Amino acid sequence: MVLNIHRYRTAKQLLRLTSACILLLCSQASLAEQVYTLKFATLMPTGTAWSKLLDNWVKDVEEKSNGRIKFKMYSGGVMGDEPDVLRKIRKGQLHGGLFTGYGIGRIYSPARVLEMPFLFKSVDESDHVREKIMPYLEIGFRENGFELLGWPEVGFIHFFSTQRITSVDDIRNLRIWLWQGDPLGEAFFKAADINPIPLSIMDVYTQLSAKHGSIDTVYTSTFGAIALQWYSKLKYATHIPLTNAIGGIIVSNRFYNKLPADLKKLLKDSGKKMGDEIRLSAREENKKSINLLEKNGIEFMFDWDEVNMKELLEIRDNAALYLEQTNYIPASMFTKTKKMLADYRGQQATKPVEPAQPPDTARQPK
Repeated sequence: MVLNIHRYRTAKQLLRLTSACILLLCSQASLAEQVYTLKFATLMPTGTAWSKLLDNWVKDVEEKSNGRIKFKMYSGGVMGDEPDVLRKIRKGQLHGGLFTGYGIGRIYSPARVLEMPFLFKSVDESDHVREKIMPYLEIGFRENGFELLGWPEVGFIHFFSTQRITSVDDIRNLRIWLWQGDPLGEAFFKAADINPIPLSIMDVYTQLSAKHGSIDTVYTSTFGAIALQWYSKLKYATHIPLTNAIGGIIVSNRFYNKLPADLKKLLKDSGKKMGDEIRLSAREENKKSINLLEKNGIEFMFDWDEVNMKELLEIRDNAALYLEQTNYIPASMFTKTKKMLADYRGQQATKPVEPAQPPDTARQPK
């Protein structure tokens, strides 16, 4: 009788152990099979240098996550303009995207202090300030429902036109495009006494192509002019850049916060790396694009020695004042940025003079 009880207890313990093992295996299998699909959109057309870097990023993340993160990529604006993409992210139809400063401004507008016209004299200055201010920007994005993964760069923005541009007065007489709903663009053109034509970026090529289109002038990077095919409808461009335009790789907190810790780290680390790669690629592509544009008949004009720098800075400062008053870019953010820039310039002034280096893509004021 004792033996039977012992056998019963042993069998019962074995059953419990077996059940526990099955539950553990099922739990592990469930975790291993958990797949997170990241629906990601960008205006960038396929086949460009940037899109190839995005493809590499997707492949890298999918491999390193062992298939636990999968991407659905929507390139070339198939999901609409950047405001359309943001609306779809907020509704949960998309989860992330690669944005220009225009889209970034709809998430956390103070970040666009880095795009203020004629603020930086070199990419070294913008790189330094961006790295210093990045912790503040990441907090700002997070508090507004997004995780900032990487910070690429569109590059120096030039005017392109069907008409010659030799002065600010020339620009005032052109039918210049404004990215519809862009407060920074609106502030700059208002300060410069320019009356732009607001359009979605999706309508620019159509209007440039039309016989009686509404615009004859746009602004973009040299690489962007080629990637978007706008250059084929234009004849002239300015040497003087408006700004060094920013970009951002973002995902919604709704998606990001669902991820386990290791996948969060993977997205953050790989996103930063990819943003850095796009920024360096953009600088190289913009340099190459100047030669390609010139070979295709685009004439660059209006250089720094032909401009009244005092007039440009006055326009910039008036635009900044308007943006402060509307709280699009608060005064505190301007103050913080200018101090970082002044400190950096002070440090550089005390360094020994080095041999002259080749100029940046865009020629800077003397």
